[in-house]
Amino acid sequence: MAAMKLGIVGVGIMGERVLNAVLRHDPSVVALGGIWDPSAETMDRISREHPSVPVLEGPEAVIAASDCLYIASPPVTHLGYARKAMERGLAVLTEKPLAVDMADAEAFAAEVEKTNARAAVNFIFASMPGVEHIRQWIGEGAVGPVESLTIELAYQSWPRPWQMDALGWLDKREQGGFTREVGSHFLFLTRRLLGPMELKSASATYPDNTGSETAISAEIVAGGIPVAVTGSVGTTEKPDHNLWTLKGRDGSVRLSDWTRGQKLGADGEWHEHPDCLPLEDTRPLILKGQLDKLAALSAGTPLPEGAFPLASVQEALDVQRMVEAILASG
Repeated sequence: MAAMKLGIVGVGIMGERVLNAVLRHDPSVVALGGIWDPSAETMDRISREHPSVPVLEGPEAVIAASDCLYIASPPVTHLGYARKAMERGLAVLTEKPLAVDMADAEAFAAEVEKTNARAAVNFIFASMPGVEHIRQWIGEGAVGPVESLTIELAYQSWPRPWQMDALGWLDKREQGGFTREVGSHFLFLTRRLLGPMELKSASATYPDNTGSETAISAEIVAGGIPVAVTGSVGTTEKPDHNLWTLKGRDGSVRLSDWTRGQKLGADGEWHEHPDCLPLEDTRPLILKGQLDKLAALSAGTPLPEGAFPLASVQEALDVQRMVEAILASG
């Protein structure tokens, strides 16, 4: 199988992380077709730091040079680039959410299904080692019949310190907010492990007419299991704190602060999986896993039995419906 030529449109935080992951990856699996960002300053810096990276003059040139397009630009642009790439026969991996307009997201999902396009959405829990640890425990019977799930999100401030370059949209009501940016990942995990989601009640708090939410709460049912979701800004000393806690008849497991798979012991204490790693050490593993799965998607190669596939467009649409319903309650 020839190496997948990956194009990247949007070289902000996520775009550059994926760029660096490609440069670290086995070149026989994935290589760079080209990159583009509207910021000339960013493109000049990338050219200086990585002279071998093909920095191209626009998104059309990136699409023409690639087998697969990764879209890491602001949400309002996602589907425009995705459709152009799919028209040229490329596979697509886009950041979430699918779109700003729900009707357009629905239409895109229908297009992907009708054409059997190779498209996926970059929810990182598809390749998170901590999620594999939780799946292992569940498979071993550590939880038993599931009784409930809680999702807790908390932030010292929003956006988080490393996201200030995206302040122009990330803290705005139209495209931004922690529910879309972070909560969607945990809702994807919920959808993937428990089943279809239905919103029972929700509330969202906004500081003004343009700013993103500062607090949410929601009651959801996923695959028949009750799910309680809370999120707030200014309620923790950590820049980013989250817990996804699954409680069952026979025990409980949780994912703490993105990466830490933990199991509740008989002593009443949470015990981490022995292979648990901090986020900075886990991130390269996540990105490698996502790229390997994307290369398989692009080539039409099935994943090994039991593998956790990339998030489908339909799963991403289900998550976006839930996110937007929660946000609309404010």
